[in-house]
Amino acid sequence: MAEVEIPCYFLCPISLELMRDPVTLPTGITYERDSIERWIFSGKHNTCPVTKQSLPECELTPNHTLRRLIQAWCALNSSNGIERFPTPKPPIDKAQIAKFIDDAKLPHLQLASLRKLKEAASESERSKRCVEATPGVLDFLASIVKKNCSTPGEEGMLIRHGVESTTACDEALSILCLLQISEQRLLDFAVNNEDLIESLTSVLRQSNYQSRAYATLLLKSMLGVIAPAKLAGVREELFQEIVDVLHDRISPQADKAALQVLAGLGRWGRNRIKAAKAGAVPVLIELLLDEPEKRVCELVLVVLDWVCGCAEGRSELVGHAAGIAIVSKKILRISELASERGVRILNSVAKFSATPAVLQEMQQIGVVSKLCLVLQMDCGMKTKEKAKEILRLHSRVFQKSPCLSPRFLISYPSS
Repeated sequence: MAEVEIPCYFLCPISLELMRDPVTLPTGITYERDSIERWIFSGKHNTCPVTKQSLPECELTPNHTLRRLIQAWCALNSSNGIERFPTPKPPIDKAQIAKFIDDAKLPHLQLASLRKLKEAASESERSKRCVEATPGVLDFLASIVKKNCSTPGEEGMLIRHGVESTTACDEALSILCLLQISEQRLLDFAVNNEDLIESLTSVLRQSNYQSRAYATLLLKSMLGVIAPAKLAGVREELFQEIVDVLHDRISPQADKAALQVLAGLGRWGRNRIKAAKAGAVPVLIELLLDEPEKRVCELVLVVLDWVCGCAEGRSELVGHAAGIAIVSKKILRISELASERGVRILNSVAKFSATPAVLQEMQQIGVVSKLCLVLQMDCGMKTKEKAKEILRLHSRVFQKSPCLSPRFLISYPSS
């Protein structure tokens, strides 16, 4: 095929490869469907690659004439090893999606119709956006989740006991996560379904691992667009269920989502107290002890920092045999963000929970030496100031410690 000269108008302007499913934009330029859809949907561009003209909500028009010409050219050059490709399957449209939703409203067709919708959405990024943009789809999927949780009945019992793994609720949740709803539509979705958080809390409590993971991912997305006043009023049950997701280690993706949920909620109202009462601190410490990847470690320290902003959180940290030690260990080992949050956590403990036993532990496990090292390293100014504050605050105890080597004693900040 490399020896055959391909007509230039058979090539996609983006990839310069032979087009198989040519489509034309409103700008008049023809592209290979897969290439232009990646440009628009995955690349999130809203301009024509060639003309740079804006493409507001454009439709891709199949160029049937050019496709037939290319197929005919392939047939004429079959002796040169070029295969004639089949006519591509037309992409799903809003009418087909609406038909799936209408069928899904019938109890005996619901599960099968949802599976068809999921399959359609999985075809491409363009299909996801088409499903998302079809009126009523998102709210209908949310209604299935809410109905399942408000009247669990036999179906809910099957989920709790792990007998049934693919219920309508499971499929609806998986589709909502698969779509990765755009921020603009997610805002409307959250406003229209404010009570969905309660339903997702129930899913976390009663469902199988897969649906718990989907519920956590959806929660993470929704919390980014919900008003702070609503976030401050989240019930304690949600914190317990999110902590349980972390405890059960459902999946790496669910772990990150659960940590992001806690981080997003922690700054509002009394949520840090709710998290502490839900047992977040020991679970977070266990995560750090398992040496997770960099991003997970950063998220754990961010959440620990928020939770240690209350007395309940600090009490759990200093009461854990490995609490202070593992936080100190992560400083200067992971990233600048991890070091900053680790020092902030130790600062909270040193200012508000510094009993003689705690100060002795900080000396014995090398926290004081680590803080002196922070002052010598290329850390952020805020991190260094927090470290200095701890050392100055307890200088009478720390400077007399035999655990502090002379080289660190030289760098100890003056009172």
